[in-house]
Amino acid sequence: MSCSCWLLSVSRLCEPGTGEKKTRAWQNGGVPMLTATAYDTHVEQLFDRVQQLHRILTAAGLPYRIVGGLAIFIHVFERDPVRARLTADVDAAIRREDLAAVVAAAGEAGWQYRHIDGVHALVNAEKPKARSAVHLVFLDEKVRPQYLEAVPNSTRETTREGVSVAPVADLVLMKLTSYRLRDRVHLQDLDAVGLITQEIEAALPEVLRSRLQEVRASE
Repeated sequence: MSCSCWLLSVSRLCEPGTGEKKTRAWQNGGVPMLTATAYDTHVEQLFDRVQQLHRILTAAGLPYRIVGGLAIFIHVFERDPVRARLTADVDAAIRREDLAAVVAAAGEAGWQYRHIDGVHALVNAEKPKARSAVHLVFLDEKVRPQYLEAVPNSTRETTREGVSVAPVADLVLMKLTSYRLRDRVHLQDLDAVGLITQEIEAALPEVLRSRLQEVRASE
């Protein structure tokens, strides 16, 4: 699958006096242009992080995939931009055996590795803020010991810009596994645009299918 060109059209603003959200497509070398609003600044910073990560790991020959809320956003945006819910974080899944190489490549680009309270992250070495970090999880491993399922390692999908994204089926499994409030909201977003298919549901373990039914019952 090749996702649509979302990096060039992700800024959704409220038009004055109407409250209606509008999609605006900007292009400046593949990065949304900076505007005066704090929201647009966040959008630019968020996707700039994604592009930086992509360039760093691609140049080093290291596979990765975007997961979490941002991956949900990318898939939902392709189906219905109005329903896409922007997230504050960038989460990426890598292979455990690649961690040292990822840290080295990121360090050469001015990023710093941190491991605090079990969380692996890459931050800007000059401005190491948690909100601007890229959080790392490991493929084929559980994010938390108590989780039912490990991070799946299916075939990656890509956007037109080449950014690697986890497929919807993997994201559904991960969200049903962590099952926090934000995860349930993300599942509702996917379901609202028809991305959780019967095939995806049928492939889930019984416990996770039950959770999906709970999510749907609460909509």
